[in-house]
Amino acid sequence: MATPRTASHRPDALTLEVVELIGSVVARYHEEYEEAAAGHALTGAQAKLLSLLSLEPLPMRKLAQRLKCEPSNVTGIVDRLESRGLVERRPDPADRRVKLAAATAEGRRVARSLRESLRFAREPLAGLSEAERVALRDALRRMLG
Repeated sequence: MATPRTASHRPDALTLEVVELIGSVVARYHEEYEEAAAGHALTGAQAKLLSLLSLEPLPMRKLAQRLKCEPSNVTGIVDRLESRGLVERRPDPADRRVKLAAATAEGRRVARSLRESLRFAREPLAGLSEAERVALRDALRRMLG
């Protein structure tokens, strides 16, 4: 017995265009982020880790989860940032067996400079009204669940 045909699961032209535009935005953001990181003699991974740590100290395991990489990779990145005085290791006050990585004052300054240098992330958004930026933010939040 044949089953009824359902509507095609192929995306419509508008959906395809939106997906392509999102991909272009992401690619341009990553390109500019890498350039900003290089301006501070950092790799993209080092810059991302430093940005995370500028918000709050985190255990290595949580850093690995957020960066979607192996804990051993995080250890190497933290080692390099620590040797430059941008990050320090400290015991977790809640569990002294756990080491937290934390941005130093210089690390927070570099992370702030990185954020401020991302023109692509700022300039196009400045051309949108506040209502348009709110609508875009809300749509992106819905997309991310």
